[in-house]
Amino acid sequence: MEPIQRSRFNAEFTPEKYAALVRAVNETEIWPADFRISETPIFLTPEFTQEIETAARDLIAQVRTPEFHRHAQDAIPLRLVVPNENPHPLFVQVDFGVCTGEDGRLIPRLIELQGFPSLYSYQLFFWRCLRAAFPEIPPEWQPFFSGFDQDSYLELLRKVIVGEADPEQVILLEIEPEKQKTRIDFAFSKSGLGVWPVCLTSIRKRGRQLFYERDGREIRIERVYNRVIFDELLRRPELKPGFDFRDDLDIQWVGHPNWYFRISKHSLPFLKTAHTSATFFADEFPPEESLADYVLKPLYSFAGLGVDMEPTREKLAALPEPHAWILQRKVTYADFVPTVDGHRSKAEIRMMFLWPEDGEPILVNNLVRMSQGQMMGVDFNKDKTWVGSSIALHR
Repeated sequence: MEPIQRSRFNAEFTPEKYAALVRAVNETEIWPADFRISETPIFLTPEFTQEIETAARDLIAQVRTPEFHRHAQDAIPLRLVVPNENPHPLFVQVDFGVCTGEDGRLIPRLIELQGFPSLYSYQLFFWRCLRAAFPEIPPEWQPFFSGFDQDSYLELLRKVIVGEADPEQVILLEIEPEKQKTRIDFAFSKSGLGVWPVCLTSIRKRGRQLFYERDGREIRIERVYNRVIFDELLRRPELKPGFDFRDDLDIQWVGHPNWYFRISKHSLPFLKTAHTSATFFADEFPPEESLADYVLKPLYSFAGLGVDMEPTREKLAALPEPHAWILQRKVTYADFVPTVDGHRSKAEIRMMFLWPEDGEPILVNNLVRMSQGQMMGVDFNKDKTWVGSSIALHR
């Protein structure tokens, strides 16, 4: 990573500046961040920036091939197929671990990808908070790609999510949005785009149309910015949605649910570039490979649930649906971020694409997760600092 700006940031860092950042994030919107905010962004060299951009675009190019579409045909469990699928996803994210290559330099290595919305609204809000809390970061350092700045980024985000609709006829659909860890993203989607978060249990269906209530008025829904994870929905049988996703509805999906499955861990065995690692479905794992070199992941869980860092042949044999699991070769994250307390942090960088309905996929922004534990999750980073959610800056 870029050493000069890193040294300057660390030298000028104070707990008071970090506290100001956390206050700005947690006190500006109607909901706070229910995840840890890292003390620092990461600063990318021009060489690493170019490499991770190229790596992300190479993977998006593979997703667009006829061969990938054939591979993705059986990605969706039959009971969860939703009609009226968009020709392509509107959101794609590619997650890279920052790893050490054979020549000792830092390289991006694919971890996962998804055709489902991430924290597109929050990352813009967070960037504004970070800039205010750390004004000494030179203005040429910024998180955007493809020539975007914060104004043009928000304009494109509005085009993709709201389109030509009246914003009050566009909803952000979630399960109990006020209780989700990502609710701060929903809050900024409301204040920044005028798109209200709505629980699926409060939706009303008449014929093929959906409605929700706002300020005592019933409003017809035209576009649904979908943030519902089927994994959570299936684990919550007590929920009573106001409609069935499998209905033929008179709405436009902003992020069609089918793409959550089509572009997901199911894609990993197919994707092969200079920045991918060997990945197999559990029932296709080569006998000559050593399981000690692989991590076992369920295809459709969320937030790292069910990941097994120490798979065995016995565990594979006990899987009820082995084709619903993958084995991915382990990568070694680099401890590359020096902290003010003498430790070093590692990171994943999520490269975030927007894909307008009438356009091409555009790399626009990024999200960083920092860790000092075995994995990126909260459980592996308890009582640690300089870990959590952040952003990568380049110039």
